[in-house]
Amino acid sequence: MESRAATVMQAAAPTPIRAKRSRFAAHMRARGLQYAMLAPFVLLFAVFTIVPVFWSIVLSFTSYNMLQTPEWSGISNYRKLFLEDDIFLTAIRNTFAFALVTGPLSYFISFLFAWIINNLKFSNVFALGFYAPSITSSVALAVVWMYIFSGDRYGLLNSLLLELGLEHQPVLWLQHPDTMLKVVMFVSLWMSMGSGFLVFLAGLRNVPGELYEAGAIDGIRGKFQELWLLTLPLMKPQLLFGAVNAIVASFAVFDIAKVLVGMPSPNYAAHTIVAHLYDYAFIRFELGYASAVAVFLFLVTLVLGRVCMRLFSSKDM
Repeated sequence: MESRAATVMQAAAPTPIRAKRSRFAAHMRARGLQYAMLAPFVLLFAVFTIVPVFWSIVLSFTSYNMLQTPEWSGISNYRKLFLEDDIFLTAIRNTFAFALVTGPLSYFISFLFAWIINNLKFSNVFALGFYAPSITSSVALAVVWMYIFSGDRYGLLNSLLLELGLEHQPVLWLQHPDTMLKVVMFVSLWMSMGSGFLVFLAGLRNVPGELYEAGAIDGIRGKFQELWLLTLPLMKPQLLFGAVNAIVASFAVFDIAKVLVGMPSPNYAAHTIVAHLYDYAFIRFELGYASAVAVFLFLVTLVLGRVCMRLFSSKDM
């Protein structure tokens, strides 16, 4: 009788699988509405981000021109990319030079201006003026900069330099290989600081004022000590977001360069990885090769993003 009762109790006892199912069902009943509200975003993110990324990885190992069925080609696209395509190597050099200059400068200048403007009396007015270029069409702004850097004597910068006697002939800012990449860097830097600035400004305004009062009691003096000892440690999420955003923006430069110096640029002096991708995807329609370029760019930004996350990681985040 005792053995039979024990057997019945064991059969009635919930198994680990049943217990997990029961907990999952209870969790879904409690959080079902939240998941239902989140489902449209998850669906759109999967369709327009996750699926294209995986499909690009698959296409990068094929020969595909949009008119015929993709044919498996193994690593031939990657072999051609790094061993045969000299223009792609030029694009890598230009893109990394661009990223090394504009990425850190955009990051630090955005934070510096956010910190300065946050301490001004009419900070909202100055913030709007600083952020305005980021909400203006990049093509429209590029046209304005084309007039400023025009290669004739009627260009605004050339006219000023000739008037001051600093130059004797008009400088071909957007035509000469030695100057065009520098001009693209300058214009892109000017246009890319708005989003990072807004994030940093929000982070600065979220720091409690009582914290600065407590810091003053503990002996913290001056704005720079407050910034280093109090503000920056509390802004790690915003600093991380700004760093990742600066990396992505610096490696994704294309539209500004296309409008300013053309596509392709003379001697490929301002040719970038995204421009190379655009060339093979939408002009030559070699989507397999273009996908290999896209995968390389994706891996570079992913690795650099992970590096930033490690640098700004903490137990409190």
